[in-house]
Amino acid sequence: MPTLVLLRHGQSQWNLENRFTGWWDVDLSDKGITEARAAGALMRDKSLDFDCCFTSVLTRAIRTLHLALHEMDRLWLPVAKDWRLNERHYGGLTGLNKAEMIEKVGAEQVKIWRRSFDIPPPLLDADSPYQLTGDRRYADVDVPSSESLKNTIERVLPYYDAEIAPALRAGKRVLVAAHGNSLRALEKHLSNISDEAIVGLEIPTGQPIVYELGDDLSLIRRYYLSDA
Repeated sequence: MPTLVLLRHGQSQWNLENRFTGWWDVDLSDKGITEARAAGALMRDKSLDFDCCFTSVLTRAIRTLHLALHEMDRLWLPVAKDWRLNERHYGGLTGLNKAEMIEKVGAEQVKIWRRSFDIPPPLLDADSPYQLTGDRRYADVDVPSSESLKNTIERVLPYYDAEIAPALRAGKRVLVAAHGNSLRALEKHLSNISDEAIVGLEIPTGQPIVYELGDDLSLIRRYYLSDA
């Protein structure tokens, strides 16, 4: 039975500060480090094991994966890193405090930017300090200036089909450490969640989600490992 485990990174420093993060590379907070280690210990204690891992090119996801694997004595496992598993790009909201934005433009507008399926936030200004066009990680990437959840799904699912699904079909046990919105993209596909329902799906930090799949990668069972 193919097994896929999804793990959202532990709390980041900007999660702690209630700021929009997106593609900006922010490290884990102290709590996030603890969450990542606890996730690894839980997977170890529940006798989960893996053959390969996938993550984004952002520090908070990579470090979460490494800390979890360290707890499992599995740091030697092969890891593929790809920008297509990055968090959704929050455009002009990047770096801004969420509560302050609610005061400035209203809760309803912020909710639309955060939770609508296909309405992206305002574009990131060309002279923004959060521009990534010169970042080596994205030398061959057309870096977006903003993304909706729909845009995020449109890059995540082709990567899943090309890289992750073949590993699952080959019988490999797979761990994906990524972000709230890139994992929502995978959950939407795997659990056949509608466009309307996916906007309400919340994925907590540092909590492994287990997908037991059929040979055709259809869903058999989904559960949080802490509830197993």
